This record gives sequence, structure tokens and C-alpha cells, in this order.
Amino acid sequence: MENNTSKEDFSKQKDNSKWKQWVKRFGVGGIIFFTVKGIITSTLIYFLGKNFWNVITKYFSTMFG
Repeated sequence: MENNTSKEDFSKQKDNSKWKQWVKRFGVGGIIFFTVKGIITSTLIYFLGKNFWNVITKYFSTMFG
């Protein structure tokens, strides 16, 4: 009997995937929000980081040049 209950518990845990747990915790709107927020943050870091090196090189070239 114990084996049957542990197999049932394992199948229930397997059915509750990570994706379903995230939806249950944050909802569909929350997942969309965090996805869009991550895309915007990544884009800002990429473009601001790209511009950052241009600003630094111009600063040092005017300072020492």
C-alpha cells in the first residue's frame, strides 16, 4: 500500500510543473509583466553599455589629448 501512495504523490508532483506553479503564483499578467520588464531591462543595459564606452573614450581623449 505504501508504494501506491508514494507513486500517486510522485505523479501529482510531476503534474504540477514549474510553469503551472509560476502561473499559479503570479498569474498570466504577472508573467507577461516580468517578461516585458526583462526585455526592456536587457535592451537598456545593452544600448547604455554600448554608449558608455563612447562617453568614456571621448572623456579621456579630451582630458589627455
